[in-house]
Amino acid sequence: MAETDGQHVLITGAAGMIGRKLVASLATRGTLRSRPITRLTLADIVAPAVPDAAAIDDIASEVVDLSAPDAAGPLLEPRPDVIFHLAAIVSGEAETDMAKGYAVNLDGTLGLINAMMDLGAGDGWRPRVVFTSSIGVFGGPYPRQIPDDFHLTPHTSYGTQKAIGELLFNDYSRRGFVDAISLRLPTICVRPGAPNKAASGFFSSILREPLVGEAAVLPVDDTVRNWFASPRAAVGFLEHAATLDTNQLEGRTALTMPGISASVADEIDALRRAAGPEATELIAREPDPAIMAITSGWPYSFAAGRALQLGFAADASMDAIVRTHIDEELGGTLKAWPDAPLARGEDR
Repeated sequence: MAETDGQHVLITGAAGMIGRKLVASLATRGTLRSRPITRLTLADIVAPAVPDAAAIDDIASEVVDLSAPDAAGPLLEPRPDVIFHLAAIVSGEAETDMAKGYAVNLDGTLGLINAMMDLGAGDGWRPRVVFTSSIGVFGGPYPRQIPDDFHLTPHTSYGTQKAIGELLFNDYSRRGFVDAISLRLPTICVRPGAPNKAASGFFSSILREPLVGEAAVLPVDDTVRNWFASPRAAVGFLEHAATLDTNQLEGRTALTMPGISASVADEIDALRRAAGPEATELIAREPDPAIMAITSGWPYSFAAGRALQLGFAADASMDAIVRTHIDEELGGTLKAWPDAPLARGEDR
């Protein structure tokens, strides 16, 4: 394909939070890998929204359940050049409903791969596939900082499903059928909108709700730590992965994304600096043993040296993550806290 040729981009899970933000970014710019996007296909189990104003003329919204037999074939028949495979159910739901987790997160991925093979992947068509994995593929005991070559022994079904996906895409890339890269995403924070069934949802809710003057529940201790990235950083990871020369991966196609290691207490401190002490008083501490058990096995600090060397960029701090949410989701203002530091334009 010539450098000036257009390309077809497919996004599965396009109705999800990260999917919507990726759609908005690509549709606004209209390019990827320094080439125009002439066709953008959005797929999910509900109809993904098509942006009102876009630099891409051909945008299709498709309702597809990838876990259903043979569902992926019609979606892939046009042979897209780039596939962002985001479709999944989240960690908490995958743990409480094991069968559904494997159906969506594993069978859906296998269905996508099998459809690509049926359509001749590797024979004149070798799509770039960007697969969203998770730091949940790791399991303890952990060193103080987890290196890139740490073993995959997940403590959850969700982590297991993502680890299998990584291995599948690595093998199919090794054999030349696809050109894949798997991104182990940090916990995305602050997630906009309503809470979902992710066990990590409270990491966002203890910031999101108080920033608009609403109460939030904290089910774990203040000392619990995690590895964080903003939605803006996550979209940046995905777009950068689509442009990367995968020969640089030297056959190891899964990368741990850079992030911010922070505790719940660090989050609350960032909230205080942004909105004032009154906002932090809206956080109610209600311990939940089930969530505490899940989060106790999560990793929280990574070296991420390979990703950094390859040009992936993290957020600067937890304060920067909070400011990103305020700017992108709250119009840059804190109406609930007019006297707060950020509402007055401070700390920017």
